[in-house]
Amino acid sequence: MADYIPFVYSEKDCQMVQKFYPDSAILRLSLDTLSNTRDALPRGAEVWLDPAIDGLDDFTNAAPRWQTFVKQFAEWEAIIDPDFQKTPERDRVERFVAAVLNACLKNLSTAQWLSVPQLPVVAGASRNKINRQLAQGTRKWRQESKFRGKMILPVIFTHQEQVNLKTHRAPHLALASRCYGEAGADGVWIVESSLSDQDGAGTFEQRRFPGILGFHEELAERLPRDTITIAGPYWGMNLVLWARGSVRYPAINLGSAYQYHLPGGVLKRPKTRVAVPPLRRWVVASPQFEIWLKRVVEQIPHEGIAYREMATLLGEYKRLSVDQDLARAQIARFYKGWFNKIETMPPAGRALALYQDLSSAYVFGKSLPELPRDEGTARRPERIAKQYMLSCL
Repeated sequence: MADYIPFVYSEKDCQMVQKFYPDSAILRLSLDTLSNTRDALPRGAEVWLDPAIDGLDDFTNAAPRWQTFVKQFAEWEAIIDPDFQKTPERDRVERFVAAVLNACLKNLSTAQWLSVPQLPVVAGASRNKINRQLAQGTRKWRQESKFRGKMILPVIFTHQEQVNLKTHRAPHLALASRCYGEAGADGVWIVESSLSDQDGAGTFEQRRFPGILGFHEELAERLPRDTITIAGPYWGMNLVLWARGSVRYPAINLGSAYQYHLPGGVLKRPKTRVAVPPLRRWVVASPQFEIWLKRVVEQIPHEGIAYREMATLLGEYKRLSVDQDLARAQIARFYKGWFNKIETMPPAGRALALYQDLSSAYVFGKSLPELPRDEGTARRPERIAKQYMLSCL
């Protein structure tokens, strides 16, 4: 089985799993969208079920459908109250935890992993007590329910300032390790939900990527060696962490939204994008990009894999640019192949293999003209590969 864990929310996601990722270690489903996925999964797939409670971060602005979903759980009104979060009542928190986790097993009794209910990280310590009590309530529920699967502790950051500097990470490390122990957890899933790691921002190589790497490495020092560790979903930082051995499993999306979005949000229809394989990135599908692609294919040497991949993309481009499902499948296919290339290496050699792979993308990208304005701070074709490359070793 491959190490990646796809995050599955829809029937289309299930189709992507069946087509490209049938060898996944485990599939992560969300309780609020379970009706879309439960009957469309590959037969025999192991499942990690998340109760989607991190969406309580901003209940007031959540989608009405998701608000209705949350209101089925006892004590939900208390849990969303900022004052209650600062001074929670143990009995009420335990009733909420039991309602949430019982609903998980009621709806999918075969789930092998469940997430510990947790609220996302915020500035300051206002959620420390309630997250500890949620963790403690999970241990109590597990003992009473006799659940024999694995419990995964989510550590969900919502802003870069929470992890960029060691002094900012320290209190979150302390809380995460404490909640892990108090929940009796078997694993930890860490994601920085505000990070869209293909934006190419200058802060990535100086602060954001080192901060994420630092948090994973520093938390690993506090947890048992056999802890299940998961990172993402991102586009590349999950693969960097996995290749370095900082996590066991990279979490991935399925052809779109290579970023974690808290449940309950009202998402805009995404722009159609396509993967550019030799550059190890995606771009917005636009008439301007087609012009750019034609120019590149005409100019680059016609020998080697880079030319073949760019020429193939040009030949498929008109269909990809008008069919978002087809474009999504093209991205998922590329991502699968990229992962497979690194996975074939022995674990001790994966970081170097990924570095070399990204170096090739960097060198090729340096020879190309700037991408269209849709790419913003990532208009230089090599920028994305360069930023990941610097984090590999």
